[in-house]
Amino acid sequence: MSLDLMIFSGSLLKKQAVSEIIRCNEITEKYALTLTEQQAIELVQTRSHSLKNTGRIEFGGGVIDKIIKAFCTSPYILQSNYARTLHELIEIFYYYKNETLDLMSDDNLIKFMKKYFDGKCQGSLDLLKCRELEKMARNIRYGYDPDCDEIDNQEAGDDGTGEY
Repeated sequence: MSLDLMIFSGSLLKKQAVSEIIRCNEITEKYALTLTEQQAIELVQTRSHSLKNTGRIEFGGGVIDKIIKAFCTSPYILQSNYARTLHELIEIFYYYKNETLDLMSDDNLIKFMKKYFDGKCQGSLDLLKCRELEKMARNIRYGYDPDCDEIDNQEAGDDGTGEY
């Protein structure tokens, strides 16, 4: 494939991704959340950067629109923090795709992120990233259920008797 064709192809994919993001405004408007074309372009750039940083490749439109659709109903996302939150969620998503060894589907990872973002983390991206998703990834790597809370005690050799 010639370099010109590769550049054209990449540019076309980016335009398609931006269009998909802008189309999400039809859904998110009812939650008073919208993105401008410039914000959509920046989200696609964040995705590209995150993919590069995590050594991942992605075919098709990616997961930005899935993240937008899942998180637009969150009571913790307002227009004032919407784009910034999406950037962080995209970075977190790709990082934890690697940390879970791809054993969790995109949809399930997004569902897990949303559940804990709105629940235990009460809108805190730091708690989501550094506590809940870290625990979930560790559980998956050890073969436990992603929601398991018992692994910390099991790793330490604590059998509940107080003896090791």
